[in-house]
Amino acid sequence: MSFDAAVHAKAIQLDQMALESCAAAGSGHPSTALSLGHIVTVLLYHSMRWVPEAPRYPTSDRLVLSEGHAVPIIYSAAADLGIAFGKDPSALRPMQPGDLNSLRAVDSCLEGHPNPAEGFPFFDAATGSLGQGLSVAAGLALAARADGLDKRVYCICGDGESREGQIWEAADFIVEHGLSSVLPIFNCNKFGQSDAVSQQQSAAKLAAKLRAFGFEVFEIDGHAPAEIKSAFDTAAKKADDGVCCAVVAKTVKGWGVPSIQSGNWHGKPVTGDKLRQAVEELNATRVGLTSALAGDELKIFPPAQYEAPAATAREVPSLPEAMKGWDMTSTYQAGRLSTRKAFGLALRALGQSSPAVWGLDADVKNSTFTEWFANDRAMSDRFVECRIAEQNMASVAVGLSAAGKIPFFATFGKFITRAYDQIEMGLLSGANLKVVGSHVGITPSSDGPSQMALPDVAWFRSLSTVKDHRGQPGCYVLQPADAFAAYSLTVAAAEHHGMCYLRVHRPEVEFLYDDSTEFELGSFEMLTEGRDLMICSAGYMLHECNKAIEILDKAGVDATLIDLYSLPFDRELFLDIANKNGGNILTVEDNFGGGLGSAVSEACTDSGDAFTIVQMTVDRLPKSARTEQEELEYCGLHAGAIAARAAQICGIGV
Repeated sequence: MSFDAAVHAKAIQLDQMALESCAAAGSGHPSTALSLGHIVTVLLYHSMRWVPEAPRYPTSDRLVLSEGHAVPIIYSAAADLGIAFGKDPSALRPMQPGDLNSLRAVDSCLEGHPNPAEGFPFFDAATGSLGQGLSVAAGLALAARADGLDKRVYCICGDGESREGQIWEAADFIVEHGLSSVLPIFNCNKFGQSDAVSQQQSAAKLAAKLRAFGFEVFEIDGHAPAEIKSAFDTAAKKADDGVCCAVVAKTVKGWGVPSIQSGNWHGKPVTGDKLRQAVEELNATRVGLTSALAGDELKIFPPAQYEAPAATAREVPSLPEAMKGWDMTSTYQAGRLSTRKAFGLALRALGQSSPAVWGLDADVKNSTFTEWFANDRAMSDRFVECRIAEQNMASVAVGLSAAGKIPFFATFGKFITRAYDQIEMGLLSGANLKVVGSHVGITPSSDGPSQMALPDVAWFRSLSTVKDHRGQPGCYVLQPADAFAAYSLTVAAAEHHGMCYLRVHRPEVEFLYDDSTEFELGSFEMLTEGRDLMICSAGYMLHECNKAIEILDKAGVDATLIDLYSLPFDRELFLDIANKNGGNILTVEDNFGGGLGSAVSEACTDSGDAFTIVQMTVDRLPKSARTEQEELEYCGLHAGAIAARAAQICGIGV
């Protein structure tokens, strides 16, 4: 049997399996799956070097399905090849054709869109929120290059999703960083969900755009096996020479089944008589292309053997030791340091301690102080300048995490809001992400609100309220108040396998702690102990609350001050302290509502006990001010206002 006939036969077999699995699920995207039958067949049965029984083998080529709704065609190949899968990583089993009947079931590993964390480790990241896969592929390629692995990373993108700006952020990034091992494959079937794609997403326009970005482009018929094979083989050879290539494949949505090719049959299963008709049409297509269902022309090539390198991690020095080692003794003795600088020091120390730690930034490394990591020759090759493209940066970090790295990606907290979707997809993937937002709250006063992170605590806190795939908080929100806390919490975030959001500020602040204080995720610190009320804050506002405590003390109010540096926190211990303060609680934060104060309110409400809770947040839109103090006064969050509100709770005037 010829290669063409073998591919046609296998593709038609997989197409039928995809049709039937979507019918069993009662939902899915069979027409998109059929547009990819031939491309997936050539990839999985010929071009990719991998082993189905070990889908995460370190040297195996990878496939990222950015066009996640087409996943039934991958599941069909998985069932045919016996790809190992299962919710327990230590007890994977070969997938069988019968498993396809569980597509989209609540107890199934076969999600409606790709998700490795639910038991399908062939994939590296959850996809389906369109436009993100190419960035994930870039992260995988970065890690492979750093590890010296000859690994190709294929990424299938839809023509409709190519309207997403992140696709082109990733294209820019891939060419800039010379990631020739990434092969973007654009599935141009001419249709999106509700309509035909724009002419701006036509095969010809996409090819022209890719060439303008610096790719060598192969325009092919996505249902012509020889053309597909030639494009993939040639791209692999050129990749070895450092040439970034891309494939633009013209395909037919619902290929082989004329009855679902009209009217843009999208997101609907083919059932009943329609399914029987579709299978008959596929069989007729098969007869016209091949007379057999199998042949010897398709062969999977195994990856190179892999031997894990010896572990080289070493102990992370303390903050005083790090500052002394990097000629910052006088700064340490001055007793003042911004939390963003302490984060930069900790990241550098972590990078020297472990080769798994990576740093990423979005053109603000001299403000986030990731430049201290980038400029250290010992790990400069593990720093990635992502430029002003935060969405791409977040998804690149997801790819790095899938390759076993510990990526810290940093920018102004304000700009992280652009990547909320990508970060949430990382959570769904089970990615080990460390997100760092600098210049948070209202203290970037003179720059104005366009540079201030204000809704970020509420959003990341929402992730902290769910359990991830490991049964732990989906995200820890960490708000250090001084350099010791920032340094220690950065180290704690690196040691934790899961998502963390570290919130650091710009102003230089005095040390509140020393090296004897232990900071743990899920905990908090009590700075002063009183009996009349409890004031809870975190980050920069803790310093302002400290001033308020002095004012209250002079007025005869005995207040407890809690540094609630971690969300979630130890509720039982927290409520015990609150009860010792008469159930009176004042929360203070320099961001919009829904953050720390809401977390405290929920804890108190769930307890069933009686509490008086007052929240102070940024409740008016901030504006530029010459100093931090002016901004605090403008927003009503200065020490005097805090003390007055606290005294009011206690029925005392200040």
